[in-house]
Amino acid sequence: MESISSISTVSHVIQLAVAPVFLLSGVGAILAVLINRLGRIVDRYRVLEHNNSGAAAGEESLRRLEMAILARRARLIHWAISLCTVGALFICIVVAALFIGSMLHVSVSQLIALMFIAAMLSLIAGLLSFLREITLATGNIHVRKN
Repeated sequence: MESISSISTVSHVIQLAVAPVFLLSGVGAILAVLINRLGRIVDRYRVLEHNNSGAAAGEESLRRLEMAILARRARLIHWAISLCTVGALFICIVVAALFIGSMLHVSVSQLIALMFIAAMLSLIAGLLSFLREITLATGNIHVRKN
């Protein structure tokens, strides 16, 4: 039968792992938003690509310009998704390291700190890429006069 101290240790590790797990759920929500945006960008690109016949020269150049902007936006969203996913993987390593360190009675505090810093830097870079994509998307809004 397990001793009270080992159960207490596992309980403490679970308490320490709660914050990273909540952070992981937040990153999952961010990833859902990013994937949704990527899907909308791809759909719009396909519509523009399909509707390329019979356009006047001016409309054709506007269509090509919008397609180029959509391609840039897709690249930025791709980077945001990749960086946020890497951040989520680092968070998973933090949680795993907490339990492995506890089970093996090894100090993993430096590894945990480094992985958490790496996760935060990756998430910051991903969110900056997302912010750039939003800036590009809103900077491309044109008001047409009828």
